[in-house]
Amino acid sequence: MDENSMAMQKKFGQNFLVNADARKRLVDALDVKPDMKVWEVGPGLGSMTSELLERGVNLTVFEIDHGFARLLPQFFEEYKNAGHFTLVEGDVLKTWPKFAKENDLPERFFGNLPYNVAATIIADTITKGFRFDRAVFTIQREVGLRMTAKPGTEDYSSFSVLCQWAYDVKPVMDLSGGNFWPVPNVASRAVLMTKRPDFPRCKNPDFFAKMVRQVFSLRRKTLRNNLSRFVSPEACTEALKMTGIEPSVRAETLSVEKLLELSDALCRVEK
Repeated sequence: MDENSMAMQKKFGQNFLVNADARKRLVDALDVKPDMKVWEVGPGLGSMTSELLERGVNLTVFEIDHGFARLLPQFFEEYKNAGHFTLVEGDVLKTWPKFAKENDLPERFFGNLPYNVAATIIADTITKGFRFDRAVFTIQREVGLRMTAKPGTEDYSSFSVLCQWAYDVKPVMDLSGGNFWPVPNVASRAVLMTKRPDFPRCKNPDFFAKMVRQVFSLRRKTLRNNLSRFVSPEACTEALKMTGIEPSVRAETLSVEKLLELSDALCRVEK
């Protein structure tokens, strides 16, 4: 970076994982095979990119930092010329949907995600209908806790429901700040997401995703109050009766399965 007059960009949430053993463990958890299509978000200067390419994958990286994007094709010129390395420059939140529509979806999704957009990236792929056989992300630990949170706990949220609806989510390892440079002020967690074979388990996935966001929108409000902002009072009452859910409960007490049941009931009575 010094040789190229570059500096880390705080606005992009950049932190390099400098622990080589941890990098290897993360790529191991991704379980890639030769010629497998893989996406990587935030490759930086390519330390984990190199690990992936050495395992023979066909890799597409999404990088927002122009300085890094300028250097990466030079570092991996041999892989680029062989058709194993593709760079998509720009904000991944804006570039991935277009790229996904124009190219085959990869089997694997990987990245040391910027803390400020990690949950948004994961939620967007799910709600837009793009799921990956296997994904490994390094994220802020509190985001990782939300992804695996159980009903009735403080961390359980609409994001928890979305993740557990689409994937089986398990922690891989926790990483203290000392594993990164610059050292972040928060601890990190690596999570493994494996695509659920029984997805979507409901009649209308788009409706379910919108319902989940609505019922968790005001956590202090009862389920009935939040639902009444989404469907008619009559439909709300009928669906709650059909599912045996008390109107006075709050959304965070309901399991993913119960929320799926509620979604299907609402779809039936709203017709």
